Amino acid sequence: MQNRNVPKATLQRYPVYLKALRKLQKNGVERIMSKELSSFVDIEPTTIRRDFSFLGNLGKQGYGYDVDKLIEIFNSQLGVDFDEKIILVGAGNLGRALMNYNKWDYVVGEIACAFDVDPAKCGTQFGVEVYPMSELDTKIPEGCRIAILTISHDVQETVDKLVQCGINGIVDFTHQHFLVPKGVVIKSIDVVSSIQELVFITNSLKTKTQK
Repeated sequence: MQNRNVPKATLQRYPVYLKALRKLQKNGVERIMSKELSSFVDIEPTTIRRDFSFLGNLGKQGYGYDVDKLIEIFNSQLGVDFDEKIILVGAGNLGRALMNYNKWDYVVGEIACAFDVDPAKCGTQFGVEVYPMSELDTKIPEGCRIAILTISHDVQETVDKLVQCGINGIVDFTHQHFLVPKGVVIKSIDVVSSIQELVFITNSLKTKTQK
């Protein structure tokens, strides 16, 4: 990227832009104006143009942006592979819901396969092959770096095995404490805490309106 001092808010919008651009590309759209893109992402055209300016001089006045070029720049200059092969560990209720959703191909990739210790859960679910956990080291996709963890037992042991197989990013739904070596990133997803935060915020707003 030409300018490394990109604001955090801008970085958070880049995946939103990319998702829209990849949908447009799939629908055969070759170029788009910032005003048109604005209607897809609900972001002001001036903000879009400013965000894109951090990546270089990408558009032409009166012509707009080349969709293929923008996608290529996001993939190369941002140094991110938006076709990640993600694995899912835990094919229970939450795991099945994630496999059923599995529509992240416009942004980050897809769940390539899943693993579970229960033989009854193995097989094909929602188009995703579920393998026994014992086959992790042989069935994990080559170059796979990201795992979604939805299990409730033997978490530390499972995490250790994932790290040994080259996983260095974990999306954690377990709500359990576990340790990882330096260089492994954990993103914890806590729905309950998010709901509690929303309740607190809405109660605060209600209190303010009553004053």
